[in-house]
Amino acid sequence: MRLVFGLVLVVGLGLASFAVYMAKDYIGAYQAELARERAAREQMVATVDVVVVNRAMRYGEEIKADDVRTVRWPEDAIPEGTFAALEAVFPFGEEKLRKAVRSMEKDEALMLIKVTEPGQDAGVSSRLTKGMRAFAINVDVSTGVSGFLRPGDRVDVYWSGQIRGGSADRGEEEVTQLIESGVRLIAIDQTADEDNTNPSIARTVTVEASPLQVAALAQAQNTGRLSLSLLGAEDDVLSGDVQVNQNDLLGIASQQVVEVAEQRVCTIRTRRGAEIILTPIPCTN
Repeated sequence: MRLVFGLVLVVGLGLASFAVYMAKDYIGAYQAELARERAAREQMVATVDVVVVNRAMRYGEEIKADDVRTVRWPEDAIPEGTFAALEAVFPFGEEKLRKAVRSMEKDEALMLIKVTEPGQDAGVSSRLTKGMRAFAINVDVSTGVSGFLRPGDRVDVYWSGQIRGGSADRGEEEVTQLIESGVRLIAIDQTADEDNTNPSIARTVTVEASPLQVAALAQAQNTGRLSLSLLGAEDDVLSGDVQVNQNDLLGIASQQVVEVAEQRVCTIRTRRGAEIILTPIPCTN
């Protein structure tokens, strides 16, 4: 009897130890999984709805309901000017649709700067910044950078013409001067598509300018010849005062005529025989 009791006790202790081991292992695994879940929750980023396009879109295309959808987007990485709901893209339904003014690739966020207002045409007026005006400049193959300009580029504008010289007797001289720096092009001839990469010899380019710049450009175009100089895509340095005339071009130093007042000299004539001697004296009148 005692043997049976001892055997039962040993088996019971073994089972108890095994149960404790299994419980400890389970609790350890549960705690590890809980820690992993907490770490993953800390790494999770808050998201919000953002409207994206379902397909690649090009300049001038209408944006319809089938072309867009909403996706979850990280809240701290939303591009400026996005749409949070389809209702914001189509405030007037299918009656007034927006049009693309810039190319967009599939799954790209729809942004205000890439579309027109509802019902608006994708023309030059949709590209103008608030308070700015459009002004057309006549160009040819030489003044228009050989046809390599396209909408979205920035240019310096130079004026060449005649100005009056520094003195009255010098008359007029030929001068080339920088009058506007970093002006943005919004259209080449009648094309406002920034994705058009085919070089063409333009007859006019349309620039975005303030009303004061428009007045200056109009005056310059009516009194001389305008030439454009293309800026680099990453160039953010605006040129300062630049003016070159013919003397500067050829390295000729300009000469100034200085008038010197004539000085009076008074003398006394003294005769010594056949010789006459002139002696300077202070003038009294």
